[in-house]
Amino acid sequence: MFLPKICHNLSTPITSSKSNGPGLALSVLTTIFNILPQDNDVRYHVFLAILRVIRSSGSFELLRPQLKNLDTWIIQWETDEEDQRKLYLSIAEVAEEAGEEEQSYLYLLRALRTIPTEEVSSPEARHLSIRALKSALSHPTHFDFQDLTSLDSIQALRKSDPKYFELLEIFNAQVLDDYDDFKDEHDSFLEDEHLPDTLLVRKMRLLTLASLAASSQTRSLPYAHITRALQIPSEDVEMWVIDVIRAGLVEGKL
Repeated sequence: MFLPKICHNLSTPITSSKSNGPGLALSVLTTIFNILPQDNDVRYHVFLAILRVIRSSGSFELLRPQLKNLDTWIIQWETDEEDQRKLYLSIAEVAEEAGEEEQSYLYLLRALRTIPTEEVSSPEARHLSIRALKSALSHPTHFDFQDLTSLDSIQALRKSDPKYFELLEIFNAQVLDDYDDFKDEHDSFLEDEHLPDTLLVRKMRLLTLASLAASSQTRSLPYAHITRALQIPSEDVEMWVIDVIRAGLVEGKL
């Protein structure tokens, strides 16, 4: 059958026409995809070729409308977990290169959920788990880490990568002082793992403020408590209160 070779050739960058090549390749591949019966699993391989072209051309917006059909296609193609994982990772990589960090993270999570229980400690599971954790930590507006802690492959990091797991637990349920203690104990970890300390400190301050508000027995929170917990001057309190409300972590007013 010539179709796999055709898909491969079409998904290879056309160096003679950088502007028109990807568009032509996408047009041909999309036509092939649409004329195949919906339950034909060859569509899976054609779609992977489409993803390669979109990745090389940086045209994620062409992919976005199709993603709503993905779950239906996977059922129609009777795709096994390994092929689902390959598909989700391909989408995650396309999204990441297009700067769509949230989409990339969501499909990375979907890939992690396809890992069988008996393989949660495998090198692949470990690699993907750390990649997802770093993505969540480094994303400036990602504050809910329950989606990670519920995954068996993430729980497996408790043994394989205890520092990463400890950092996850801090962001999931602890406060800024605990983060500082972590840095004191593992002074080069963040730098070695290319984790942005300035961003992480900001996120921990917001999470700490949200934790203070949630644990308060009254509807008010003294400025002194905030300055001490966030390690900030009193004149910065209002700015942080505004930021934590904007982040959706707290409902309140000054």
